[in-house]
Amino acid sequence: MIQIVEVSPRDGLQNEKVEVSTADKLALIGRLIDMGARRIEVASFVNPRRVPQMADAEAVVAGLPDVAGVSYIGLCLNQRGVDRAIASKEKGRGLDEAGCVLVASDKFGIINQGQSIEQGLEANRAMLKSAKAAGLKPQITISAAFGCPYEGAVPAARILDLARRMADAGAEEIALADTIGVGVPGQVGDLSGAVIEAVAPIPVRLHLHDTRGLAPANAWAGYQAGVRVFNSALGGLGGCPFAPGAAGNVGTEELLYLFDRIGESSGLDLAKAVEANHWFSTIMGRPLPSRVGKAGDFLIEGERVPS
Repeated sequence: MIQIVEVSPRDGLQNEKVEVSTADKLALIGRLIDMGARRIEVASFVNPRRVPQMADAEAVVAGLPDVAGVSYIGLCLNQRGVDRAIASKEKGRGLDEAGCVLVASDKFGIINQGQSIEQGLEANRAMLKSAKAAGLKPQITISAAFGCPYEGAVPAARILDLARRMADAGAEEIALADTIGVGVPGQVGDLSGAVIEAVAPIPVRLHLHDTRGLAPANAWAGYQAGVRVFNSALGGLGGCPFAPGAAGNVGTEELLYLFDRIGESSGLDLAKAVEANHWFSTIMGRPLPSRVGKAGDFLIEGERVPS
């Protein structure tokens, strides 16, 4: 069985110019839960001047439905973000996981978070520790793991080293992010397999962007290498404000179609995902990028075609 971590309320929206209201974000989260999502990245605790779409992070968290078995994630780029995530638990249901971020190149790290790799390592050690002490699952994403928009290729040996160091620091899950969508299947499979071996038994997750149309193929390569946890965004929405040229995340619909066709369950309903896609396109005022969202499942006379 695979696990899908839905990131559309955060990564899907953070780069959007259309302001999405708190009520519509909560309605989106409700739709994600209805289609079967059980881990959802709901907000990021960042400076609203830099990412205006996340200005209502606390309001979104305060309005989250209390549904058994659903884990809510807040993205935290610094200690202030972790502190805000911790504070959310004091004002209601709150969050369940703190998603910390370590950028795998100095220049991108300085632009994105104001810190070099070494500074990021030091900061994240403290962030993971304080998150865990407050009852939040401490997890980390290694951003730009497959290539940097400013420095180009990122050595695989560097990613392995960073993953080991973050595992030693207490990360309970490590995600490898193709932040700008430059990875290819061979690269993704090789690096995923190497990191899985390096940090076992800590689970490894993939966060893929579809800038060059290879995200589903990269997900398949990761799956073959042993990855069983994947980020995706309804409709293929997304992009990073600080990564020039980055397009949306791999669409949840694409991953559901891919894995459903090989009989690998995710617990999410593709038909409901397509319905949610069409509903949210009315909120965004345009069709969403997901190809399966447009084409739907493989059906003949209303019946799903067996794989």
